[in-house]
Amino acid sequence: MEKPQGVDWTVIILTCQYKDSVQVFQRELEVRQKREQISAGTLILAVEDPETQVGSGGATLNALLVAAEHLSARAGFTVVTSDVLHSAWILILHMGRDFPFDDCGRAFTCLPVENPQAPVEAVVCNLDCLLDIMSHRLGPGSPPGVWVCSTDMLLSVPPNPGINWDDFRGARVIALPGSTAYARNHGVFLTDTQVSGIAFFSVETAEHLLATHVSPPLDACTYMGLDSGARPVQLSLFFDILLCMARNVNRQDFLAGRPPEMCQRDTCVEGYLQGARAELWKELHDQPLTIAYIPDGSYSFMTNSATEFLHNLTCLGAPEPQVVHSQVEESELLASGSSVVSCLLEGPIHLEPGSVLQHCHLQGPIHIGTGCFVSGLDTTQSEALQGLELHDLVLQGHHVKLRDAPSRAFTLVGRLDSWERQGVGTYLNMSWSEFFQKTGIRDYDLWDPDVPAADRCLRTARLFPVFHPSRALGPKDMLWMLGPQDSGGAALRGWRASWRLSWEQLQPCLDRAATLASRRNLFFRQALCKARQVLEARQDLSLRPLIQAAIHEGCAGPLLTTLDQVAASAGDPGVAARSLACVADVLGCMAEGLGGLRSGPAANPEWLRPFSHLECGDLARGVKALAQERDKWLSRPALLVRAARHYEGAGQILIRQAVMSAQHFISKEQVELPVPGHWVVVKCPARVDFSGGWSDTPPLAYELGGAVLGLAVRVDGRQPMGARARRIPEPELWLAVGPRQDKMTLKIVCRSLEDLQDYCQPHAPGALLKAAFICVGIVSISSKLPLRDQLLCTFGAGFELHTWSELPHGSGLGTSSILAGAALAALYRVVGQAVGTEALIHAVLYLEQVLTTGGGWQDQVGGLMPGIKVGRSQAQLPLKVEVEEITVPEGFVQTLNDHLLLVYTGKTRLARNLLQDVLRSWYARLPAVVQNAHSLVQHTEKCAEAFRQGNLPMLGQCLTLYWEQKKLMAPGCEPLAVRRMMDVLAPHVHGQSLAGAGGGGFLYLLTKKPKQKEAVEAVLAKTEGLGNYSVHLVEVDTQGLSLQLLGVEASP
Repeated sequence: MEKPQGVDWTVIILTCQYKDSVQVFQRELEVRQKREQISAGTLILAVEDPETQVGSGGATLNALLVAAEHLSARAGFTVVTSDVLHSAWILILHMGRDFPFDDCGRAFTCLPVENPQAPVEAVVCNLDCLLDIMSHRLGPGSPPGVWVCSTDMLLSVPPNPGINWDDFRGARVIALPGSTAYARNHGVFLTDTQVSGIAFFSVETAEHLLATHVSPPLDACTYMGLDSGARPVQLSLFFDILLCMARNVNRQDFLAGRPPEMCQRDTCVEGYLQGARAELWKELHDQPLTIAYIPDGSYSFMTNSATEFLHNLTCLGAPEPQVVHSQVEESELLASGSSVVSCLLEGPIHLEPGSVLQHCHLQGPIHIGTGCFVSGLDTTQSEALQGLELHDLVLQGHHVKLRDAPSRAFTLVGRLDSWERQGVGTYLNMSWSEFFQKTGIRDYDLWDPDVPAADRCLRTARLFPVFHPSRALGPKDMLWMLGPQDSGGAALRGWRASWRLSWEQLQPCLDRAATLASRRNLFFRQALCKARQVLEARQDLSLRPLIQAAIHEGCAGPLLTTLDQVAASAGDPGVAARSLACVADVLGCMAEGLGGLRSGPAANPEWLRPFSHLECGDLARGVKALAQERDKWLSRPALLVRAARHYEGAGQILIRQAVMSAQHFISKEQVELPVPGHWVVVKCPARVDFSGGWSDTPPLAYELGGAVLGLAVRVDGRQPMGARARRIPEPELWLAVGPRQDKMTLKIVCRSLEDLQDYCQPHAPGALLKAAFICVGIVSISSKLPLRDQLLCTFGAGFELHTWSELPHGSGLGTSSILAGAALAALYRVVGQAVGTEALIHAVLYLEQVLTTGGGWQDQVGGLMPGIKVGRSQAQLPLKVEVEEITVPEGFVQTLNDHLLLVYTGKTRLARNLLQDVLRSWYARLPAVVQNAHSLVQHTEKCAEAFRQGNLPMLGQCLTLYWEQKKLMAPGCEPLAVRRMMDVLAPHVHGQSLAGAGGGGFLYLLTKKPKQKEAVEAVLAKTEGLGNYSVHLVEVDTQGLSLQLLGVEASP
C-alpha cells in the first residue's frame, strides 16, 4: 500500500509549563515549518499552561480554547465560537513535566536517528518523530477534530495502522503495546499490554469540551479563568476528561475518584475537583468513547530512570556504534552499542558500550566507560575528564540564568539513582550515608533542618554549584566527589563556598533559549567539518540538506567561508569545482525561489578578474577574488541568482581544465601535404545511444566513470554530415556552414585575429570552425603575430573549411560533436597530419572545452567509429576514452536495420539547459541522481549483452529502461507532444527513447515487426497535436568516419 497523505493541520499547539519557554518553543515550531515538516498554512502556537500544575486535562482545555480563539479571530469573529472547529484539524502536543536528562524536556530530547530523505538536515528530536507519526500515520483519514498527544513517550506506529473512521463520533483512544506501569499512573490501562498517550476528539465532542471553559470551576483550567481570579484546578486528560465517557463508570465512583497526577491528598482540593468532575460528567458522559488498538506499534514512556533512558538511546546488540550528525576523528575507539549524537570528538576518545554522548565538543584523551550519559560539554571542559574513567554516571552541562545573568552549571548523578521521593535514596550509585562518609559532605549542606526526612531526596538536595565568588565553574566542581583525593579538602571547601541549588530549584533557572542556541551552534560546527570531509574525500553524499539548514538558521556565512577554503586549497580540480558548485547552491537557496531561473548567462564584466585567475590556474587567488565579488551581490534575490550563475561558470572553467587533460591522448603522424587547392573531404554517420548517456558527461565521466553503448547510423541511407578543407593562396580563413555539401548558407572570411575572438562563444557564427583552427594549431589566438603572418610563416597559404549537416538543429543524434570531429580530421589532414579515430575522440573533447560548450564523449565515439560499440572512461584524470566493438550474431545487423526507425518529433531540444540542470544535480549529489548515474553505467553492460545475444525484445526493454533513466537524470526532457507520440506507438514497439539528452529531436523505435515505416506513419497520421514530424529509415553504419583526397573541383 502507498504511504497515506499527510494531514494538513489547521493548528498545531505545543503546551509548556514555563512562561519564559513560550517564545523559545514558538521559534522551534517556526523552524520546523521552514523545514516543511509543518505545512506553511498551519497556525503554530506555543502556549503556556495557565499554572504549572493544571494537569494534562487542564492543559488540553486551555490549548483548545486558545486554538478556537485564534481561529475565531482569523475568521473575523469578535468572540470565541466553536463553529471554527467544524473544518479544523487541530493537534495539541503536551510538553509535560521536567526531564532529568534534557533541559528542554522530553519533546526536544535528541534521538540517534537521521532522515536521509529530509530536505533540510537537522538533529531529530522526539518532537520530530511524533509530528511525523501524527501527520503521516495516525492522523490521515481522521475527520476534522482535535488530536491530543503527549511528548513524554517514544512511539512507533506502522505506516498504515488501519484505523477505521467510518461514521465516527465521540472520542477515541489510541492504544499500543507498552509499559503498564506508566499506564496506571499516566495513561489508560486496558489490559496487561495496552497503553496510550494519544486521544482524538470529534468536532462534536470537542465542542462539548470547549463549552466547559466558561463553567466554574473548570474555567480555572484556562488562562481566561485565571485572569478572572479563579482558583486553579488540576485535571487529568485520561482520568478526568476521558474517564467520564467510559462505559461501566458510574457517576458516584467518577466523582469520588482521585487522579494519580494529584500530588497529595487535600480534602478541600478534592472537593473542588469533584465540582469540576461534575461539570465534565454533565457535558461529556453521553459522548461515546472507543479504542483503536495497534498491535504492531509500540509505546515506551520516557521515565526518570537513567538506565531506561540509556537503553532507549543505545542498541547493545548493534555491530557498530550509532554516530549521528557527528564528526569523530578516531571512530574506531567508539564501541558497538554506544551512541554519539551531534558531537565533535577530536583526538582519542573511548566510548564504551551502553554509553551516550550528546551535544559535546570534546578533545581527548578521554575514556568514558559503560553506562554513562554525557551531554552539553565543550572543549573548555575536556580537561576535567582527562585522566578519569567514568562508569554509570550522568554528567551534564547546563545553561542557566541567575538574576538575568547567563552562566554555566554542571550536574552529576549516578545511573542507578532514583529521582522519586519515596524509597531509599542514593547519590552517585551509593547510599547517602556512604556518600557523606566518602566526601565529607553533611546532610546540613544539602537540606535545611526543617526539611522533613521524607522530603530529603535527590530532587531537593542542594548538590549543584551554580556560582562561585572567585572563579568560573566546571565539571571538576562535581567530579571531585567520585574520588576526593586532594589534600586539605580544597575541593570540598570550594564546593561549600559555591552558591548551590537542588535539582528542583535549578529547573526554573535553566536558560532553554541558550541551550538550544548552543546546540544549533555545535550542530553547524560539526556540519562544517562534515562539508569539508565530504568534499575533500569525494564522498557521494548530498550537501544540499545541510545548505538548506544553514540558510534557515542564518548560518550561510560560515558555510560559504568553509566552501571557499576547501576550493582554494584543493589539489583536485574536481573537488574545487564541486565546492564552487556548492557555493552556487548556497546563493541560490538564499534567494528562496525568487530572483529568476538558476540557469543563465555568466559573463558579467565584474566577474572577469576572478575568472581570469582561474583560467591561469591560480586557484587560490581566483577563489579569493570570487568571494570578494560575491559580497557585492548578496543584497537581493535577483543578484544572488546571478551570482550563483557566475559561480557555476567558475566551476565550468575548472571542468574545462580537467577535460583538457584528454589532449595527452591526441597522437599525430606526419604525412604528405595535399596539393594546394585540393579538397580533403570527411563524411560521418550520425549516432544513436542505446544506454549509458549522461555518464560520459564531465565531470561524471572522470568522477563516476562513464560507459555508453552507441550505434553509428546512416539516416535514409546516407552519412548525413561532414566537412571538407583545402589550402588557398590568400592568407585568410574562409569558413562556410550549410545543410548540404553543395549548399553553404553561411560564409565567413577571417582576415585578422579579431575576427576569431568569438571562437569561445558557441552561438557566434562559425564558432565551432574557428575553435577547430585553434585546436589544430593552425592559429594561435594569443600570438603577437597577425593572422596573415602566422599563416604565411607556417603554411605559406590560407585555408578554407566547410561543414554541413543534413540533420535539423537539436536532433539529438550527436551532430555538433561529430561535425567537430569531421572538421578536425579535415584540418589535421590538410596540414599534413594524420590522426587515428581514438585520438580524434579526445581532440573533440578538447575542442568542446575550448568552445565552452562542454559535453561528453559519447557523440564522437558513436559517430566517428563504425558499428555497435561501448565507450568507457575511468573515474580518473587525465580523461581517457577506450572503445570496445560489440560483436553481434551473424545477420543481426540486418535484422536491427529492419526494426529500427527514426521519428523526427518536430521539437528542437535545448540540451544546454538540460546539461546545466544535470551538472547541478550531480554536484549536489542528490541521492536519486547518484543512484541513477550508477545504474546508467551498470545497465550499459546489460545492454551490450543483449546485443551479443541478438535479442530484440531484451534490447527493447533496455531502451524503455534507458528512457526512464534519462527522465530521472533530466526532468523536463519529455515534451507533452512527445509523450503523446510515444503512447500511440507503444503497442507497436519493443522499446523507444528520445535520442541524446531528450527534450525534442529524434525519437528512435525498435519495432516489433520489420519494415514498419509506412505503418508508423499511418499510426501517427491518425494522432492529433503532434506537429511537424517525419519518419526516417535508419541503418547501422559499418564504415564510420571516411576521409578522401579530391581534386580542386571534384565532388565526392
